[in-house]
Amino acid sequence: MTLETHRVPPQSGAGLPPDSVEHFRAQLRGPLLRPGDADYEQACQLYNAMIHKRPAMVARCADVADVIASVNFAREQGLALAVRGGGHSGAGLGLVDDGLVIDLSHLRDVRVDPEARTVRVAGGCVWGDVDHATHAFGLAVPSGIISTTGVGGLTLGGGTGHLTRRFGLTIDNLLAVDVVLADGRLVTASAERHTDLFWAVRGGGGNFGVVTSFLFRAHPVGIVVGGPTLWPLDRAAEVMRWYREFLPAAPEDLNGFFAFMTVPPAPPFPESLHLQKMCGVVWCYTGAPARADALFAPVKALKPALHGVQPMPYPMLQAAFDGLYPPGLQWYWRADFVRELSDEAIARHVEFAERLPTMHSTMHLYPVDGAAHRVGPHDTAFRFRDARWSQVMVGVDPSPERAADITAWAKDYWDAVHPYSAGGAYVNFMMDEGQDRVRATYGDNYARLLAVKNRYDPTNLFSVNQNIQPDPVPPPHVAH
Repeated sequence: MTLETHRVPPQSGAGLPPDSVEHFRAQLRGPLLRPGDADYEQACQLYNAMIHKRPAMVARCADVADVIASVNFAREQGLALAVRGGGHSGAGLGLVDDGLVIDLSHLRDVRVDPEARTVRVAGGCVWGDVDHATHAFGLAVPSGIISTTGVGGLTLGGGTGHLTRRFGLTIDNLLAVDVVLADGRLVTASAERHTDLFWAVRGGGGNFGVVTSFLFRAHPVGIVVGGPTLWPLDRAAEVMRWYREFLPAAPEDLNGFFAFMTVPPAPPFPESLHLQKMCGVVWCYTGAPARADALFAPVKALKPALHGVQPMPYPMLQAAFDGLYPPGLQWYWRADFVRELSDEAIARHVEFAERLPTMHSTMHLYPVDGAAHRVGPHDTAFRFRDARWSQVMVGVDPSPERAADITAWAKDYWDAVHPYSAGGAYVNFMMDEGQDRVRATYGDNYARLLAVKNRYDPTNLFSVNQNIQPDPVPPPHVAH
């Protein structure tokens, strides 16, 4: 099938002829939800409750055939199309107003091959599904830090988390994907087949199709030594200066992301620290347990207020923040990659840490070094392989009444520290920030991404994302 390259603005799904909608519904094994249906409102709820969208219809796909039918229907009817996996997108990119949502949440199969150390994961899984399946075999796939995060969104953006320094980004452990393309074909992309597409999906987001299955390499990870170490906020500059030197020089089996936080008033934190603004590092050590005490000796030497590090199953560490950040909070994200934490940048960070607006609001610095640095900047679409950290500041609160406050804090914070950044951001931490930011994020990889986009999705059917915009196409010539 050849795609017509003339692009027209998507039409509203609300005005579609009823017979075409019913014909589409009859092709699906999963339900097609429309406004007024019993499950429609639940299907429109996002992890970020600050964002509200009203799709004309939501196709809850039961299998790959449903995905193919949905892609074909959206293309043929000229509908705006969004793809929803775990629904964690900070920018709310899993929904679209007046269009069609391909909801993969019922595709939740995980199959582990313990001998080959590979894991096949369906496109609607969250990382908790993967952790549950792999931990039974003493294995893990590098992912993020919250188990409710969707596998698809995190992977297609790159994937930073607890295992980055030891095993690389999530995409560095991706072996193949099954993708439904804009023309309705299902293809497998890997190092041997559709290699340009495989390059692009490793960091290029959801620009190129609907990924219905991921094949990952897994690693031996069972019990880790992990948890938080916290210091009073008035020591933040001292701790940040120590951290910027300590972690890059530490063995790669030690990962630790830096955070500003307000201590939640709940276990396991002692009451004496409840609601205090603090700085800290959340550690994950995957090496020999006998070496842990020596490795953490310099951390304890800084005399923290809390050193909550202990042996635990890896899935326990992955799920540690799930209760603190359930779906339905208000979120506003801003982010950058960082090559160096200068004293000047640290001073600005501390300034905004002192103004944390709510208990849930935070700033994290995720390491992007170790194994992640052994992949070249042009080997995958993920460009910032020379960064040391992926930095994100997020204003978060349960109440919509605080939305303006947390947004202003995050924007002002970003404005203050952006001059000290590498210039681009991790796409999974970006809001709707315009094409200049998308281009900055991909740098000199953008031209190749554009070529792949022009080949696989020239009409930009998959546009509800941090969009790689295809080359303009002139309208067809009409004879007079």
